[in-house]
Amino acid sequence: MASSAPTPTRIRFGAFELDATSGELRRDGILLKLQPQPFRVLLLLIERAGQVVTREEIQRCLWKESTFVDFEHGINFSVNQIRSALADSAEAPRYVETIPRRGYRFIGTVDKPSARLMVHDRVPEPAREKPSRRRWLAIALLVSIVAAASATLTYFHFRQKPVLTEKDTIVIADFANSTGDTVFDDTLKQALSVELAQAPFLNILSDKKIAEALQMMGRQVDEGMNHKTAVEICQRTQSAAVLTGSIAGLGSQYVIGLKAVNCQSGDLLAEAQQQAASKEGVLKALDTAAVRLRSKLGESLSTVQEYATPLADATTPSLEALKAFSLGAKTSDAKSCIAARPFFKRAVELDSNFAYAYNFLAVCYVSSNEEGLAAEYTRKAYELREKVSERERFSIEAFYYQTVTGELEKAAQTYELWQQTYPRNSWPHLMLGVISTTLGDYEKALEEIRETLRLEPNHTAAYSNLGLAYLNLNRLDEAEAVCKQTEERKLENAGLLSNCYVLAFLKDDAAQMERLASAAMGKPGLEDLMLYTQSDTQAWYGKLKNARELTRRGMDSAEHNDAKETAAGYEAESALREVEAGNRAEARAEANAALPTGT
Repeated sequence: MASSAPTPTRIRFGAFELDATSGELRRDGILLKLQPQPFRVLLLLIERAGQVVTREEIQRCLWKESTFVDFEHGINFSVNQIRSALADSAEAPRYVETIPRRGYRFIGTVDKPSARLMVHDRVPEPAREKPSRRRWLAIALLVSIVAAASATLTYFHFRQKPVLTEKDTIVIADFANSTGDTVFDDTLKQALSVELAQAPFLNILSDKKIAEALQMMGRQVDEGMNHKTAVEICQRTQSAAVLTGSIAGLGSQYVIGLKAVNCQSGDLLAEAQQQAASKEGVLKALDTAAVRLRSKLGESLSTVQEYATPLADATTPSLEALKAFSLGAKTSDAKSCIAARPFFKRAVELDSNFAYAYNFLAVCYVSSNEEGLAAEYTRKAYELREKVSERERFSIEAFYYQTVTGELEKAAQTYELWQQTYPRNSWPHLMLGVISTTLGDYEKALEEIRETLRLEPNHTAAYSNLGLAYLNLNRLDEAEAVCKQTEERKLENAGLLSNCYVLAFLKDDAAQMERLASAAMGKPGLEDLMLYTQSDTQAWYGKLKNARELTRRGMDSAEHNDAKETAAGYEAESALREVEAGNRAEARAEANAALPTGT
């Protein structure tokens, strides 16, 4: 590394002046509070203005090699204090820019006075009597005692045993809302889940596992989950803690409270409280309380700071939009993604910049093969991707490459990076399996899907893709085992029923085919696909009249559930069957009918 020129005693940048001799930072002549370590980091960054200063260099600047402290904690604390003093931000920096996974760079314009100006600017110090040797020894001894005590306290402060570990799982209970304002119902729990899900350290019990536990307890998903129910679920799933939130009115203000309790012993693990001056400030108050709680539960300050997108950005500043979204999420868990779509649509109507909701809409439309609408909502989410958390950004970008641009390699790279950052999240493994299936690499698909099921043993979509991979590999016995497993676990979706129907067709099991078809009737998203799959079967046997009638019924069912694109797809595929049968006029009519209006 090239050596830097000596740093002047006084350095000006913007409205600020830094005095290297006195260790003072002023703005427009007003002294600002900045502790010694942050001051040294700021001075180091200014010395290297325009250059990247690595975290290792900052560590060497602040501590000797023999020092035992949480370096990551200390560095992040210093940079945070600098930004606070300079009224700077990580998202839109004017002075200190974060260089991901490397360090920081000072990007402000530095005005360094000349040496002559510096000499005249410096105030001469009065002559002092030279201290005696004994006095120096006393001072040195005092300094060494203070330093030793400080090092000991720092060591035990940073090395204390964390409340939770990365292997622990937490269960989030419903918020206790005593304000009487229903806008907070479900909304604050959803917001808290988004905030905590940003943390790679925390493992939140998934909605799927909660639904499974409630089913085993003989309860419905939409019944809600108070503290008592959450504790029981926590114990059943061998989770570590229950997190309970509350909101109460205090005159015109609101008080947000968060508590984490060990669900085995009932011991209080951590708590945080924050006041909001108004209804509009509730999300910010919840955000502040949740960030404090994350640190108290054992997460390192470095990841708390790196993965702490404010809730207003990660979701929406509109409580009404967030309420609509939370109702959509709840409906999706209890019923289906199709049933949840009206709530997600309402959320983006209330806030047109709600990227998180656009992404959910896109996923819902993909699940029902509405690729055009899925692409439309994915584009909107992608345009707003800077307004989401790091975890959600992975999802939006990967989905965009996968469904809009078709850049499957980029999509796979994004999913892999998501895996590395959030290793306990099953979704990137599942989607890598889908991409591998699309590319015909079924062995790779099996590897990723098995990992999905290791993380989420009852993941319905994973079983659907597992069965499809076995069918494509002509491993029919294993495909049949998947059908039996899902039936025993009472798992159901369109892909699973379709796979098992195709398997029954290959085995010439008419009774099983009829049973599966009957099971799909009356279920949105399942009925139309099964009717069309039956039409394919009839066409295979040469019964084109029956095939046309089943296709028509499948189209009607799809349109009834606002899946017009899916209905058009059925008609287009039916046209191909007519071509194969030599019915060109019929094929032309169906193909024209399948085209979008105006094409």
